[in-house]
Amino acid sequence: MGTVESIEKKIKDIEDEIKKTQYNKATEHHIGKLKAKIAVLREKEEVAGKGGKHEGFDVKKSGNASISLLGFPSVGKSTLLNALTNTASKVAAYAFTTLTVVPGMLEYDGAKIQILDLPGIISGAAQRKGRGREVLAVVRNSDMIIIVVDPLNLKHYEVLKRELHAVGMRINKFPPRVSITKNVGSGIVLVPMVKLTKLNEQIIKEILNTFNIFNAYAVLNEDVDEDEFIDAVVGNRKYTSAFVVVNKIDLVNNVNGLKKELANLGIKENDYAFVSAEKRRGTDELKEKIFKKLNFIKVYTKPVGSSAPDKEPLIMKAGSTIADFCDAIHRSMRYNLRFAIISGKSAKFNNQRVGLEHILVDSDVVTLVADR
Repeated sequence: MGTVESIEKKIKDIEDEIKKTQYNKATEHHIGKLKAKIAVLREKEEVAGKGGKHEGFDVKKSGNASISLLGFPSVGKSTLLNALTNTASKVAAYAFTTLTVVPGMLEYDGAKIQILDLPGIISGAAQRKGRGREVLAVVRNSDMIIIVVDPLNLKHYEVLKRELHAVGMRINKFPPRVSITKNVGSGIVLVPMVKLTKLNEQIIKEILNTFNIFNAYAVLNEDVDEDEFIDAVVGNRKYTSAFVVVNKIDLVNNVNGLKKELANLGIKENDYAFVSAEKRRGTDELKEKIFKKLNFIKVYTKPVGSSAPDKEPLIMKAGSTIADFCDAIHRSMRYNLRFAIISGKSAKFNNQRVGLEHILVDSDVVTLVADR
């Protein structure tokens, strides 16, 4: 199996080889195979790293969603938590003030959003430098990440993104629509449902063989590159939305320059905000952006026999079903449900009867009819 240190050395050696190899038609198969080897080693590293006893952060999720504040030390995460939630998180003008997880609750437009102030991490966190691995484990369990950066060090964003990538997290991306089914004796059968321009059959087979997969059906419903295909093979990636907060904006005069730098880093305009947490500048706008980024919907309950729905909605995630709605009320409700009556945009007509699989949209009104 090898120790964590020996596995990390192998990973670094392969990464160095990739950097030295010019990418072209002649080398793309080799590079694809090297990336697959790194993914295999990452899996072994994860298993090897679980051998020792580590003190972790025990965080109980609460509210409608949980958000982690991720950033280098002294970027103002604790000050930001205080500004958003009125939580008394310790603040000081030196690094590593936060040594544990400090939770706070942001209440906005009916939603209760848990925000976690985490210890600052450094480059190499994914390889267990500092307490980075424990911090990233909390982040992985969150519904969303707020990446907090200093306006004078925006490139820290790339470092943090790499650390997240190293522990299997993919931010602001969707899972690749690739299905791999292992079978016996048929070899690798490629079933492309779209025209493939980024991969060919030889690369796909070499990647699968690197994972000791020699018999499988690989169905590709979209044109993916080797990194996305490897993610589909590994199968344990966490796809999470992320939002960038550029804190301490009061120290900057040229905001347009920052916008250009953020664009060069591949960060879309809807995915960042400028704030000064200390001076409470931009924090109200940030609350609204967080709410929108979480993609919440409001669903109203109308009790049986009532002429009007309840005034207070349930806050649900977009894509929630009647089954999810039942669970939000009581975990036994879905098992006693006869049917639901829906009015709103998701209904074909008012008072439509639907089942557990019906998908809700914002402002729907729901009456649950249960067995007596």
